[in-house]
Amino acid sequence: MHAAFLEAALPRLAADPRIAGVAAAGSFARGALDEHSDLDFVLALEPAHVAAMESERVALAASLGPLLSAFPGDHVGAPHLLICLYGPPLLHVDLKFVPLPDAARRVDECAVLFDRDGRLGAALASAAPQYPAPDLQWMEDRFWTWVHYLAGKIARGELFETLDGLGFVRARVLGPLALAERGAQPNGVRRIEASAPDRVEALRATVAAHDAASCLRALRATIALYRALRERAATPALVRRDGAERESVAFLDAVEDAA
Repeated sequence: MHAAFLEAALPRLAADPRIAGVAAAGSFARGALDEHSDLDFVLALEPAHVAAMESERVALAASLGPLLSAFPGDHVGAPHLLICLYGPPLLHVDLKFVPLPDAARRVDECAVLFDRDGRLGAALASAAPQYPAPDLQWMEDRFWTWVHYLAGKIARGELFETLDGLGFVRARVLGPLALAERGAQPNGVRRIEASAPDRVEALRATVAAHDAASCLRALRATIALYRALRERAATPALVRRDGAERESVAFLDAVEDAA
């Protein structure tokens, strides 16, 4: 399925003079493609055509195969990403439109599939990919306020809000710290079962049911795992928010006592 799409799409992309080159990122570049993988394309555009392409990218995507749906990635802070679903058979394809000079700034390795005159390859070779490392101080500054917020939501009976909040903390704090601890790309909870198997049971305990007692247990487990991960990742420069930690946990104790 992936090979058939590539075979049809690449000649069409190469025929568009606005496109200087095409690279594949994600599992394709890592050599880890499987039947459930997306295709992640970086389309390096000639700078003079970037603005015009903005209104034409859905039409371009439709020319590559049987397009079922396409929308920008603004919900993940990536408005220049076009998320596409093709099929049948169903295939998820991400098309990232970037000016050629910006292609070097990336978070993942890329495999060049088409390079009109070598400039895309040169741009990629000029800098290594850099995925942002977890910022433990950013997390510590916020974590205990989030604990207080979630405890209050449990006390109020807003359990769906609590479940969302627990998932947010898992994706923004626990997952990245656990993945970074194992030297893996700290991207939310992506592939965490394979990359950090020793943390799976602790993470499983942070998943709650729509029940106040379950949410309280999950919040306690979230605190315990955060503390363990924080101790592993902390440097002497970390400013611990001891007061916020103490008072937020005391508030959680009171909520639990009243339950």
